[in-house]
Amino acid sequence: MHVVADGIRWLRLALPFRLDHVNVYLLDDGDGTTLVDTGIFDAPTCAVWERLLPSLAAEGRPVHRIIATHCHPDHLGMAGWIAERTGAPLLMSTSEYLTSLAIHLDPSALEAEPYATFYASHGLDPAVTARLLHNGHHYLRMVSPLPRTFGRVIAGEQLTIGTRRWQILTGGGHAPEQVMLHCPDDDLLLCADQVLLRISPNISVQAMDPQGDPLGIYLRSLASLRALIPDTTLLLPGHNLPFRGLRARVDELTAHHAERLAAILEACRDRPTTAAALIPIVFGRTIDDPHQMGFAFGEALAHANLLVRREQLRLRAGRFEPV
Repeated sequence: MHVVADGIRWLRLALPFRLDHVNVYLLDDGDGTTLVDTGIFDAPTCAVWERLLPSLAAEGRPVHRIIATHCHPDHLGMAGWIAERTGAPLLMSTSEYLTSLAIHLDPSALEAEPYATFYASHGLDPAVTARLLHNGHHYLRMVSPLPRTFGRVIAGEQLTIGTRRWQILTGGGHAPEQVMLHCPDDDLLLCADQVLLRISPNISVQAMDPQGDPLGIYLRSLASLRALIPDTTLLLPGHNLPFRGLRARVDELTAHHAERLAAILEACRDRPTTAAALIPIVFGRTIDDPHQMGFAFGEALAHANLLVRREQLRLRAGRFEPV
């Protein structure tokens, strides 16, 4: 663990994926600790917390609260496990809690409708679709049983943790209602996955909302953060290193997605193209891993859907073509 600011410790937990880590933050909270995110629910991460929880209690700082920034298993996965052992309440936004709860209560739905039709209707090969449904969605199940109650956090409200008052912000695109915590007095932003250094968070269309516009939502969220957060602010993200300079990073992310949008328009100019065929256009390579394929497919479709919203493309018989 590293101290990244007064009263804030940073812990990096391993992930069994190409993105091989997630950041967890432990905030001093009077005579206890507030956790921000928890890691994925697997044996190595359980072993880390089995060592760490008694150590925190011995310091006189047991876990008092758990804040899960969003529903993805690398952030929420251990929350229920830790809550059961400590009695700490789980705090989340409503959309994030209910999204995760729906998957937990009916995991078999990930291999049924509307998922199969969603992929097939956008040109994904049947064999690839079968692998994705059976293997690619395994990640979403790597969450310990959730508490049946939670504490709701709402954008615009404040949360006191120790001696600091944090403003609650939320952002969409990467997740439905991802929670961020801003402390203007100390120039700190716990930004989860909304703004990351070096990599762009995955922005995916979901099968339940096949015509959704997560990329448009994400870009608007970035613009709002750019207007609100000073460049001097220390950003504590969900992956990679803490950093300063939010505005420059937002500009880079915005330009990155503009390049992908332009590439899709060019690819669709000569002939109608499916979302599946756009994957190598967006990512510059073929993707074979079922876990990565789900993210890649959803992100390619997110870019195409935004171009439909902008009336630059239209979707006809499962293919995107110029208007």
